[in-house]
This record gives sequence, C-alpha cells and structure tokens, in this order.
Amino acid sequence: MPVTLNCSEPAPAAEVPDSGREPRQPPGAGQEAPKRRSYQNSQRAKQAAATRERILAAAADIVHGLPDWDWRDLTVRAVARRAVVDESTVYRHFSSERNLRDAVLRRLVSEAGVDLDGLQLENFGEVLGQTFAYLATFPITSASANPIATGPANDPAFAALDDRRRDALLAAVAQAAPDWGDDELRMAAAVDAYWSVTVYERMINTWELDTGQATRAVTWVIDLIRSAVRAGHGPGEQEPPAPSP
Repeated sequence: MPVTLNCSEPAPAAEVPDSGREPRQPPGAGQEAPKRRSYQNSQRAKQAAATRERILAAAADIVHGLPDWDWRDLTVRAVARRAVVDESTVYRHFSSERNLRDAVLRRLVSEAGVDLDGLQLENFGEVLGQTFAYLATFPITSASANPIATGPANDPAFAALDDRRRDALLAAVAQAAPDWGDDELRMAAAVDAYWSVTVYERMINTWELDTGQATRAVTWVIDLIRSAVRAGHGPGEQEPPAPSP
C-alpha cells in the first residue's frame, strides 16, 4: 500500500497569553551591589591615620627622653623600634628622615600651645609663658637649643621652623608699629632673644628661679618693650621728657 507523505506546513505553535508580569530574572540580578569597597577604603584610611599617629607619638616620646636637643638619635630605625613597626612603614608615612623631623617639630609646637600664625605683640608674653612651661617638661640640663625657641642651625628642619618663628615675630611687631621702617622693626623684633631656652635655663640654673618666676620676669621685660612700641618709641630713641610741673 503506497505511503502518502504529508507535505503540508506544520501547525503554528500556540501563543502563550501575556500575563502582564516582568520576565523572571536570576536571583540578585538588578539589585544594588553592596558598598563594600567604600567601607574598606574608609577602614584603610583609619588604620593609616592610626599608624601615622603611633609613629609620631613614638618619635615625640624619644625626643622627650633626650638629654639635649641633639636629634642625631632620632632616626627612622629608632622610631620604628619604639613604635613597633617596620622601617618601611615609617617611610610609607614619612618619605624621608627630614620629613619625619618636620612632623615631630610641628607636633612639639602644637603640644606647647604655640600658634605662630596668630602671634601678636599683645600675646607674646603669654606665648613665652607657654613655651617656658613646656620646656619644664623636658629633662634638659645643658644650655642647648630648643625647637620652639632656637634650634641647631645645621639642621634643616630646625632652621625652617626658626625662620617661621622669626617671621611671625617680625610680622607681630610690624602690625603693632605700622609706621616703622625695616631697621626699627628688626631691632624691636630682637625681643626674640627672650624666646630662647638659654635664657630659660640661665634663669633656672644661675638665678635659681622656678618656672613661674622665670616666666614673670621675661613677661615683665616684654611688657616694657610692648609699651614702648605702643608709644611709638623705637629702639635707640629717647623718651620725651615729662612735662615740668
């Protein structure tokens, strides 16, 4: 019996009615990714800041224990040992030993409460008092330099801070005596000589004053100079005679 082939086209597939629903997506698709990366970055920043503070605290601790202001013992290796970190970690936060010392000096100035940017002749006596009080916290027995006062001229870090301190005092005198010339300003700013650990130690060791007495003595001298500046009496000028009765 002959086989009859069905050559007709296949019937079209039945259409699935539209249910109005969105196509089902794999679990988690379309959801916002957790902000894990920003959290990790924040944690790293906090850890880096804590490590930097730890290094600075260790360096300041070494300085407080030195017998004088010779910072040859303030090395990256010594600071790393005191902070219990690798030397490479210190260099990661401070690119050089000079950079580390600059940061330590800024920390010491901050500890002393000295604001060089806000220095005025009116508050110079107070700044000296803060400096002397801070010096009393160091076990220094020799007449040596101090970074908040004067520092070793051959140390770039000390020299840079000394320039800032000198410029701040010169600006303070210029603000109090705007009509004075450069020579008068420089001579008046020589009151900087009292901003010295040598003066402090001489008062303590030679004159046997305590810190409070040394502070009052220097403040008294500063007040006399400040009064002269207010009255317009520059260095070398004779004060006008008092009117006769």
